[in-house]
Amino acid sequence: MTGTALGMLDVVFKETARAHDRFAANGLESVARAAESIRSAMAAGRKVLAFGNGGSAGDAQHLVAELVGRFEVERQGLPAIALSSDSSVLTAVANDYGYEHVFRRQIDALGFPGDVAFGISTSGQSKNVELALDTAKARGLVTIAMTGRSGGAMGRNADIHINVPESSTARIQEVHRTILHAMCLLIERDLT
Repeated sequence: MTGTALGMLDVVFKETARAHDRFAANGLESVARAAESIRSAMAAGRKVLAFGNGGSAGDAQHLVAELVGRFEVERQGLPAIALSSDSSVLTAVANDYGYEHVFRRQIDALGFPGDVAFGISTSGQSKNVELALDTAKARGLVTIAMTGRSGGAMGRNADIHINVPESSTARIQEVHRTILHAMCLLIERDLT
């Protein structure tokens, strides 16, 4: 391996560590609030509906997998659904109503007051995530937006805003993954 490649890798890991440090200095309270909201909803028999696009869809599915399966402790599965997982629903809604409605329509069908809508967007500008969070709020769901950059309208309108104010999509996604694991740790601790 060349010295240039090793130097590039060193920069990536140091930038990732600094992004985590910056978030930890200012953002932990929002993570604790989000985890408590999810824990409270689940203790009351409610569920989490998680969604996002691209890498954020993968993060939504990862969160759901940790809740339905387990994170670090053997326990009963927790009710959670990733709205990006059903390709038939996604393509039918996108075809019939437009892509901006793929998550909103599922919130209409599956969301009930007391559930948690967990929308993820590295830009905070994903129109379909924003519309779903707005619909969820109007229907009485707790809304959590996990964003990057400024957080956009998603962050401003959500009940709880977890924001990673970095400019690099990769750094935002790396911190988002750590946030999801930290939340699962708190949720699992309180529900076992």
